[in-house]
Amino acid sequence: MITPAVRTLATELTGDDLPAYVYDLAALRAHARAVRDALPPGLELYYAAKANPAPAVLQALAPHVTGYEVASGGEVEHVRTTVPGAPLAFGGPGKTEGELRRALTLGVERFHVESEQELRLLAWVAQDAGIPAVDVLLRVNLPVAGDELGGAALAMGGRPSPFGLDPEAVERCLPLLSADSGSPLRLRGIHAHLASGLDAPAQVAVAAAIADWAAKLSGRHGLGLTEVNVGGGMGVDYAHPDRRFDWAAYGQGMADLALRHPGLTLRIEPGRALTVHCGWYVTEVLDIKHSGGEAFAVVRGGTHHLRTPATKQHDQPFQVLPMDTGNTGNTGNTGNTGNTGDPGDTWTRPWARPAVRAEPVTLVGQLCTPKDVLASRIPVEELRVGDRVAFAMAGAYAWNISHHDFLMHPRPGFHYLEE
Repeated sequence: MITPAVRTLATELTGDDLPAYVYDLAALRAHARAVRDALPPGLELYYAAKANPAPAVLQALAPHVTGYEVASGGEVEHVRTTVPGAPLAFGGPGKTEGELRRALTLGVERFHVESEQELRLLAWVAQDAGIPAVDVLLRVNLPVAGDELGGAALAMGGRPSPFGLDPEAVERCLPLLSADSGSPLRLRGIHAHLASGLDAPAQVAVAAAIADWAAKLSGRHGLGLTEVNVGGGMGVDYAHPDRRFDWAAYGQGMADLALRHPGLTLRIEPGRALTVHCGWYVTEVLDIKHSGGEAFAVVRGGTHHLRTPATKQHDQPFQVLPMDTGNTGNTGNTGNTGNTGDPGDTWTRPWARPAVRAEPVTLVGQLCTPKDVLASRIPVEELRVGDRVAFAMAGAYAWNISHHDFLMHPRPGFHYLEE
């Protein structure tokens, strides 16, 4: 449900101020604190900055996370500047020489190495820069598909993948990290991010498979590994926005896993599950019409601002905020009850206010493509031209993953609420 602070701002903004992203930072802090409290004390919590790198979001999370996972040179620079001194783990495939050099200069604490080529490149860059020691985790693509990844919304491993090293490739890399190799790289542990969209029991099962494999690898080769990063991907259900990932069950499962591996520091790197519920994409209805017996509502903006529903093929959950034109300060297509005879009618146009009542409606944006759909055939009690629509669960993989400049529509506003 929309928070009171977001609702107030959403109805006070003028039509010309829309669309707008509105983030409730107080709600974000409360959620992050609850997540941290649900996890065992020794487990390290890194936030995957790719989910939402807005400075206000990164800073709001700072007291509740151990560090940040970054996946590009740009993210390294951005997060280091925004949250100075916070530990960083640099992951992602295809790291360039320039990115690695800059990350070393900025003192990145951990590197998640994706391939033998990247391992050799990082060692060469570090030696050339005169850096005596660089801590690395090898990212492994473990064959734990089957039932363990059966419920995944997005599988990143457990099958042929551009991400990470196959187990046998990890074995081949070990000589490059031995004390006799002269490499400045120090192998601290294993990283694996195998899937997204798993519930708590499935996440714990996958984490156990990763930790068990890492412990066996360490014992077999006498590596003395001390860290295992089991990734993120905690399930987020857009079809049921009131359902949340069970952090309490996950925390208990991870506490039990830590007891099985007392010598290992366990680390997770959630992104979407930390921030998705703190953001709303607020817009207004510009037009309503019927085509082929179906109702369509055209809203300001669209999937060039909020790409997630088109990418994931889901309906973005939303809430209708009825509007009175007298409250908007805008002379555009806004109003309250239109030419319907309701008390307080302020519709000023010389025609009836378009509306749909008690029927399904498809909400689309302003783009010239049939794929610009935010939600399809959703039943509504009433929706009128000029009403506001607040799309929930827009706090992660929303603006930052969208194709902003298509058709050159205005960019949305951004509002960060502290209380």
